[in-house]
Amino acid sequence: MATDIQLHKQQAQELSNKLWAIANDLRGTMDASKFKDYILGIIFYRFLSEKTEKYMEEILKNDGMTYADALASNNEELLAALDKYSLDSLGYIIRPEYSFGYIVNMIAGKYDGKVFSVDYLEKAIASIQQSTLGQKSEAAFDGIFDAMDLKDKDLGKEVSDRTKQIAKVINRVNDIEFSYDDAQFDVLGTAYMILIGLFASDSGKKGGEFFTPSAVSELCSKLATVGLKSVKSVCDPTCGSASMLLEVRKAVIANGGTAEHAVGHYYGQELNGTTYNLARMNMLMHDVPYQYFNLFNDNTLEKDNFGTTKFTVQVANPPYSAKWSAASSFLDDPRFSGAGKLAPSSKADFAFVEHMVYHMDDDGRVAVLLPHGVLFRGGSEDTIRRYLIKDLNVLDAVIGLPANLFHGTGIPVCCLVLRKYRNGNAGNICFIDASKYFTPGKNMNQLSSDDIDRIVNAYVERKDIDKFCHVATMEEIESNDYNLNIPRYVDTFEEEEEIDIKAVMAEIKDLESQRASLDAEIDKYLKELGILED
Repeated sequence: MATDIQLHKQQAQELSNKLWAIANDLRGTMDASKFKDYILGIIFYRFLSEKTEKYMEEILKNDGMTYADALASNNEELLAALDKYSLDSLGYIIRPEYSFGYIVNMIAGKYDGKVFSVDYLEKAIASIQQSTLGQKSEAAFDGIFDAMDLKDKDLGKEVSDRTKQIAKVINRVNDIEFSYDDAQFDVLGTAYMILIGLFASDSGKKGGEFFTPSAVSELCSKLATVGLKSVKSVCDPTCGSASMLLEVRKAVIANGGTAEHAVGHYYGQELNGTTYNLARMNMLMHDVPYQYFNLFNDNTLEKDNFGTTKFTVQVANPPYSAKWSAASSFLDDPRFSGAGKLAPSSKADFAFVEHMVYHMDDDGRVAVLLPHGVLFRGGSEDTIRRYLIKDLNVLDAVIGLPANLFHGTGIPVCCLVLRKYRNGNAGNICFIDASKYFTPGKNMNQLSSDDIDRIVNAYVERKDIDKFCHVATMEEIESNDYNLNIPRYVDTFEEEEEIDIKAVMAEIKDLESQRASLDAEIDKYLKELGILED
């Protein structure tokens, strides 16, 4: 199994490399971070199209006809039934003449009198969205292709230029072999997420807010799902491209849960409209039916679209030390009223934590990534920190991670694990310093499987490990005046090697002797050249 997974990861990396090459080859004067919208949009379109083809092939196999045959039959009753099946199951309709394969053949000139134009693709995309209007799936598909602006002059000033450019992208995407039938590993989805990461790096997004590396998402998901074989609901209030939401399902399956029942429902909210579209695409491409996720495009702190809904698991990588209004009216918001003070307007970190704590179910768990400042800063943050520890007693673990794990920022971050029920650990908090355990990379550091397991195992076992883990009592926390700075609890001091002064002095004398000899030899050559006088 391990060999298979390694092979699939290698295949996914090869796919992402090919897609990245397409971007660099075709984007011309358009910035790569913008051109990604066309590549990812075409990939998504191909996915929807081939999913429709496979679905129709399955439901029509006993009728001995293809989807195109069914449409050509003009059997209104059959067509109405097919439309209903497609909308109920897939959430959208793609007619055969708008399928990805049909468009590829049109570009190749296989249909007499039919010439491909970017306008035709625009109609095809519009037909998908129109099919969802008034349906239960409308929210899942509304505006999902908006970032792929086929009229953008940066793509080409004339229709012919844009047609030529988009045709190249379609042909390149068509040349890549995507494996949709691999039950063990989602090669397409993995390549898709790697590609998002590459674009995030290229566009210099700060604070990891656009894309959380898969290893960090895996760590948070494992910490938040310890012992769970099914999760009623999972939420990420700053969901980005939905990578952390999808990692939760993997973590639950790794715990022994089944893929079908791993997660009951997914919730998320994302401020950036383009990233919000990516999140919905990502969910659908990972076979999460539209009926099982609700994602919102809004500012989570300013507008809580989740209402009073409570979640079993929450994971998040909020934008670090983001600004927010901190308006006094928020003191009446049940999410923030408990502490009696609001997170400062210049640093919303604790506001995100309070939002998540409010939405914790009876046995809710949270894993959230934050800058280290939340562990020790004073003022209102000190008040909120004391409220979470002393009054609510929901802070279960504080984990320090290595620096330079995220695209666009080198700062080290911490992961806070919070639980509604502490399961016998109400009298302590687990501190882990994992800052020294990582694999150095060219542009950023990475967490290996061993690094992740080391952290998760220490969190589960809750035993002191020299220079790595310490389980601090509440009395200890109180004695430190509720300052959670990790070095206060985990001794990371390393004794320096004893210096042999005599050996060092002898080495210095030897070097000075060598230098004197070299100086004399250089003087000799300079005199011979007439540069230095006797």
